[in-house]
Amino acid sequence: MRTTALGTHGSEVGVIGLGAMGMSFAYDMATPRDEATSVSVIHQALELGVTLIDTADVYGPHTNERLVGRALTGRHDRAVIATKVGLEAIDPTGGPGGSPLVKPNGRPEHVRASIDASLRRLGTDHVDLYQLHRVDPEVPVEGTWGALAEAVAAGKARYLGLSEVSVEQIQRAQAVHPVATVQSEFSVWSRDVQAEVLPYCKQHGIGLLPYSPLGRGFLVCRFASFDELPRNDQRRRLPRFQQDNLRANLDIAAKVREVADRIDATPAQVALAWLIAQGPRVVPIPGTKTPKYLADNAGAANVELSPADLADLDAIPAPVGTRY
Repeated sequence: MRTTALGTHGSEVGVIGLGAMGMSFAYDMATPRDEATSVSVIHQALELGVTLIDTADVYGPHTNERLVGRALTGRHDRAVIATKVGLEAIDPTGGPGGSPLVKPNGRPEHVRASIDASLRRLGTDHVDLYQLHRVDPEVPVEGTWGALAEAVAAGKARYLGLSEVSVEQIQRAQAVHPVATVQSEFSVWSRDVQAEVLPYCKQHGIGLLPYSPLGRGFLVCRFASFDELPRNDQRRRLPRFQQDNLRANLDIAAKVREVADRIDATPAQVALAWLIAQGPRVVPIPGTKTPKYLADNAGAANVELSPADLADLDAIPAPVGTRY
């Protein structure tokens, strides 16, 4: 797979990454997890050149990091491990639909304790990318970021990243320690970062990691109605997936499929290739628990979209409904 650098201050990675969250958290929680399959997906990802493996301490909570750690036993040198801190599960089942109830926690002492716990779960002495999951509105970002910078100084992390932040927050963090990456939701139907964050990242050599790059499965035509969503699935609470909104948004998925049919690719490959085309340091991190979907996603690295293809995708209208 082609590779790129995660910004001026970051590792070399494959142009497609892997989000591990869904292997233990958030989607289709009524279906039992198959850890052996998830481990095999991570192993296959490395074989395909998908080297950036993204997790977080709050996924599970904690179980996702343990899963990634087990999968990477003896393979750490082949992976670029990214995890996050800054969201804390305060009730494992107190959220909507029995999901964990989480809140921001950017206190420096929480960060200092969390990096050591993450390293134990991941079975390593350092992570390649340590990210602030969300800025805590009750803690100055400089204080939280300074604690993350201590992890770099101690050799526990190589580079630092932010998630779901404004340009102003990036600038405040940069004044303390270099920002290697910014992670945000970004896809054909979630383009908020194109207004300010993406241009700023390009200008300052910061990598951008789009999560939910396939519109949480919608852009690959996986769901045509609300009733097709699994029970206890996070998407059942999101405005864009409510019945009337979802029906109105079907045209977006159809446009992606039109381009895919025209160039003999899959909708997933087209959606990911569109993101890769947004800049040399844009590395989407689609999540999957399935070897078939992993191979499909990795194939996006070889898809070339023509100017006409890109124009057709750029012209897709905004979806009906907010992200959250």
